[in-house]
Amino acid sequence: MASSITTASIIGLDARPVTVEADISNGLPALVLVGLPDTAVQEARERVKSAIKHSINDFPKTRVTVNLAPADVKKVGTPFDLPISLVILAEHGTIKSESLAGLLVAGELSLDGSLRPVHGALSFALLAKGLGMKQLILPTENGPEAALVEGIDVRTANHLREIIKSLKGKFELPPAESATLTESPIIHPDFSAIRGQAQAKRALEVAAAGGHNILLQGPPGSGKTLLARSFPSILPRLSLDEVLEVTRIHSVAGLLPKQSIVRERPFRAPHHSASGISLVGGGTIPRPGEISLAHRGVLFLDEFLEFPRDVLETLRQPLEDGAVTVSRAAGAVTFPARFSLIGAMNPCPCGFATDPDRPCVCPPLHLLRYQKKLSGPLLDRIDLFLEVPKLPTHDLTNHLEAEPSSIIRERVERARRIQRERLATTKLQTNAEMTSEQVRRTITLTSEAQVLLKHAIERYQLSGRSYFRLLKVGQTIADLANQKEVQAEHIAEALSYRQG
Repeated sequence: MASSITTASIIGLDARPVTVEADISNGLPALVLVGLPDTAVQEARERVKSAIKHSINDFPKTRVTVNLAPADVKKVGTPFDLPISLVILAEHGTIKSESLAGLLVAGELSLDGSLRPVHGALSFALLAKGLGMKQLILPTENGPEAALVEGIDVRTANHLREIIKSLKGKFELPPAESATLTESPIIHPDFSAIRGQAQAKRALEVAAAGGHNILLQGPPGSGKTLLARSFPSILPRLSLDEVLEVTRIHSVAGLLPKQSIVRERPFRAPHHSASGISLVGGGTIPRPGEISLAHRGVLFLDEFLEFPRDVLETLRQPLEDGAVTVSRAAGAVTFPARFSLIGAMNPCPCGFATDPDRPCVCPPLHLLRYQKKLSGPLLDRIDLFLEVPKLPTHDLTNHLEAEPSSIIRERVERARRIQRERLATTKLQTNAEMTSEQVRRTITLTSEAQVLLKHAIERYQLSGRSYFRLLKVGQTIADLANQKEVQAEHIAEALSYRQG
């Protein structure tokens, strides 16, 4: 009977169970891999041979066949090195086949038998827990990430030799210690360093409190980029559930920081030459794109209108649904994409259409072509529009420090707590995530606010989507003011953030 062990293959963000079987038979010495392995898995043959030789000074001098089941699912990456080596050793008699029962293992092998970290350790841990496995064995570097999942015994090793001794009962692998969730120092610019721009700061506070999208427009040097890069400093801290979500995405993408866990809200700022696939994700084997890497954080698109129009249009569905589905011939994969979009743009190609001191030199045709890059459906999905004017001289030379990010963050966190309490019966966290039906059920307006809202709909010809987004922004402003009902002044401020 062939020996077997359980491992997993990462498809999208999920780990799918894979059974690795080995059989040793008479014939010329060879290691044959079957079960739809990709190039990286095929190359595991040489790594496994060398690692076993350095661990037990021997490799079966006969024909070894390894099957990766189910055979119709593509096996990708290097996590299969360790399970392949263990089933070969079990079939060879070096370890008992029974010792592999109840284990889920994954790891890349060096030629000398030492273990290297793999992508998607958090997904492996979630799968092991779901399958009821008694133990998960991973390389040491993956331990802190996998140990974030409670209810599964995660063990780590530095070398194949350690695992062999452990399965023989001669050594106990150390348990993985979960990474600490203490907050890292903020590395983003602080709001106190920004001169003037009081209205822009207020708009960003509203956007942070409700998870809204915002578009900043102004001449070069007005501070749009600095405002956007300071935005993460006022965002609430990640909760444990959010840490798991974000860490899992970055782990699958192979972008985890050295501390093996994402503690801060992501801030992604792709260049305007980025392709649509790099933004939404994709590839032959779908991988998360920039919008998924920005999940629970910020996607900052500087020089917004320099992005190709077809690339910007790919944002429409993720901005509405908070997720993106990538379809390929082998199947469809869904990645989460709940982020706050910040766009920064010049008013015209030369940049000086709104500058009071420098004339615009753009021909009307160029200006029209520039503005057409923003479609109506995309504009409809942006909650706040803000003109960032050129900074006056007295503000620029003023050395008095403004309100620090820490004080603004306290107000934002208080508003977020109010929203979580209001939306406690749902899985939503912010006002921006509410559906139109949830808006109707949860948002209460005063009579004065209702009258003002009706006038606004008629005067500005608001679409249904704009109407509900206006209500959600108004509710966020009410939350910042710690008021249960949306007042007329809250609707008025929300209207001031929309273009007529």
